[in-house]
Amino acid sequence: MPNKEAVFKQIFEANSKKIFHLCLGYAGDDDAANDLLQETFLKVWQNLDKFRNQAMISTWIYRIAVNTCLTYLRSEKRQGKEELTPLIADTQKEEFSEKNEQVALLYKCISKLEESERIIITMVLDELPYPEIADISGISEGNLRVKIYRIKQKLTDLYNHYERL
Repeated sequence: MPNKEAVFKQIFEANSKKIFHLCLGYAGDDDAANDLLQETFLKVWQNLDKFRNQAMISTWIYRIAVNTCLTYLRSEKRQGKEELTPLIADTQKEEFSEKNEQVALLYKCISKLEESERIIITMVLDELPYPEIADISGISEGNLRVKIYRIKQKLTDLYNHYERL
């Protein structure tokens, strides 16, 4: 039976990229996203023995990441830093190539969505299966499909708005 370190390393390698994208969607900048990623996996490490295989491990990690990100957003709002995120995104945008500019703009648009919409669209972008997204979100698969359609419409509108600026 593999030791805890080996299991954790495997879990981290399989999930860290998706969790980073989720964190980036919340934080809006790489440094904060990396901090949230580390905090998420610290919690995963600390609670790995408590995982009971009732859900997929990726679902469990997503829930930890979402809770970590929501706690971060609440503390950011209390500290009045939310005005800085667009400035940081704009500054970083100048450093990107055109393709990366489009990706940065997409994440800027995602950061303007409501929290629940951000969670869902990030999981869609990470290609999680709809049943798993529905499980994490706590909504039916049919309702999820409607929500995803509406989120994509909203994102398209936001993207087109920012591209015209």
